[in-house]
Amino acid sequence: MAENPVPDEATLDAVGKLTEALETIERARGHLYAFHQQTGWADLLFGDAADRLEKAGHPAWAARIREELVGLNVLADRWTFQVVEEYDDGYYKTSRDLERSLLAEFTGGRRHLQEQQMKDARRTRGRAGHEAGPPSTPPPEVSSETVSPVS
Repeated sequence: MAENPVPDEATLDAVGKLTEALETIERARGHLYAFHQQTGWADLLFGDAADRLEKAGHPAWAARIREELVGLNVLADRWTFQVVEEYDDGYYKTSRDLERSLLAEFTGGRRHLQEQQMKDARRTRGRAGHEAGPPSTPPPEVSSETVSPVS
């Protein structure tokens, strides 16, 4: 394949849509990490509340919170770190790897090629703040030699 291939419009549109989907997955992943951290923090706060209830003379409530809620799995057999790890190692890794392979196949690994073309079309040449800047580039670990076309 050419050093810096520029795909046809339909292919560029499809590649752009897959990249948009991956960007959506990145946002979802951030929410998942927030869920992980906030749930962990809440578990610590539940433990603190149990300690305070015990100190306030309510040992039965303290014991109930510690036994029923502190350390409770959020899903069957899982704490949030396990949910995050399974997501990262499965769905996230698969979507990220496929996007990188698709980019290597159709754009020479260049990311955001559609946006680069939009920027070039929308900027005012010669005006400060509208410079072209560097072109879209592939991530360092992606090369077109690692692409295996879908059969």
